[in-house]
Amino acid sequence: MVPFAGWSLPLQYEQGHLQSHLHTRRHCSLFDVTHMLQTRVYGRDRVRFMESLVVGDIAELKPGQGTLTLLTNEKGGITDDLIVTNTLEDHLYVVSNAGCADKDLAIFRGRAQELQATGSDIHLEVSDNALLALQGPSMARVLQAGLSDDLAKLSFMNSINTTVFGVPGCRVTRCGYTGEDGVEISVPAGRAVELAEQLLDAPDVWLAGLAARDSLRLEAGLCLYGNDIDETITPAEAGLMWTLGKRRRAAMDFPGAAVIMAQVKEKPRRKRVGLTSVGPPIRPHMAILGPEGRPVGTVTSGCPSPSLGKNIAMGYVEAAHSRAGTELTVEVRKKQHPALITKMPFVPTQYYTAK
Repeated sequence: MVPFAGWSLPLQYEQGHLQSHLHTRRHCSLFDVTHMLQTRVYGRDRVRFMESLVVGDIAELKPGQGTLTLLTNEKGGITDDLIVTNTLEDHLYVVSNAGCADKDLAIFRGRAQELQATGSDIHLEVSDNALLALQGPSMARVLQAGLSDDLAKLSFMNSINTTVFGVPGCRVTRCGYTGEDGVEISVPAGRAVELAEQLLDAPDVWLAGLAARDSLRLEAGLCLYGNDIDETITPAEAGLMWTLGKRRRAAMDFPGAAVIMAQVKEKPRRKRVGLTSVGPPIRPHMAILGPEGRPVGTVTSGCPSPSLGKNIAMGYVEAAHSRAGTELTVEVRKKQHPALITKMPFVPTQYYTAK
């Protein structure tokens, strides 16, 4: 167990990190992600409230559809990355990172009060539900056994409120942090253990901890807040401009819009990239060096890839060195080792789209 954002979380279970990671890629794993902040936003002005804080086009989300979006500051930096869902039940469902929970909640409450003072209809509710993530290729078969809804009709980033293995009031969202087909289930806290035990009754399902979660998300090219993105990094630098809705870009009505859109026009000076190498593992904070041995960037995440059998990493380099196929070096324990700029994801993602 390790401390994480005020919670005590399992790093790994008895099978160990490597086997847990590979099991998720081949079968299915259950992750307890209850540490993440879950917020519901009610009221007729809920979309306007959310769009005053994030870069995404929340108004265009269909009922039941969600999106990854970014909470930005006035300097264009990323305050957090969130998933916002336009539920079928007339509210927005927002999932935030645990490490940003206090910060995000203060921002949400502050903006809600500002808008309420001008007559806007906004009401925030922090959920005390547990959150379970079931991830891997056999997820649909395992979960379908406990659902009356047809999972084949639920596409990636879509969400339903339903009964799961006899537990009513569960929100099932087809998403995750592994690159595999998966769901996150928001479940009333008092029945979370019961639901987890039902899922674990399937022979295919193993419990998985933070270590596997981290290596799985890195193989999928997904950012970890605090490592790969933070308040000093903009969406343009992070390669996350796809999160900005077309209408939002034109309106430039989100925090930091002037800075972010100017960067898009002028091209950012640094870019987030993937790296692969052989030899000793690449770890965060290691220097990335150019052909002449000059530092051109820094590693933000790195580990040996269980799926690929080589080292993978993410980091930021000067834009001139960011093209895939560029040969650089990484300094590991004062020795230089070759590293190759590599397109992400490192392992193809398996997100599900309904036929």
